[in-house]
Amino acid sequence: MSTDHTHHLDNPDKSGPPPNIEVVATVPGAPPAPAGAEAMTIRVTLPPRSPGAPPHRHSGPAFGYVIKGAINFELEGEPVRVVRAGEAFWEPGGDVIHYQDGNHLDDEESAFVVTMFCAPGQPMLTVVSPEELEARRDRRAS
Repeated sequence: MSTDHTHHLDNPDKSGPPPNIEVVATVPGAPPAPAGAEAMTIRVTLPPRSPGAPPHRHSGPAFGYVIKGAINFELEGEPVRVVRAGEAFWEPGGDVIHYQDGNHLDDEESAFVVTMFCAPGQPMLTVVSPEELEARRDRRAS
């Protein structure tokens, strides 16, 4: 990536050290938020073995960060991957189905924080019907 995202803040008027700012993830070419979008940040805590939400989609892009444990993450057209604490994920939203966001761990909670940019008047999450899942079965990588 050609853009330098390093940050250092000197503040000679304050006593004590400056904050440590660390970029943990970026999304080159991230999709735009829907016009008039509402930004929403949520924390999701998954008990051990929780499958997470059923297959669903979001009306706009979402960008998240795993703060504890590990999650199984699967978007339409991509293989399942494990995202661990300290790692980020994103999804474009719109028509793309988000198949999995469940806890990868059998014996510990996992948690993530995600910011979504929702289209006005649309729900944060829309569950995909079994009929649509069947009709789009060929788009699933796993």
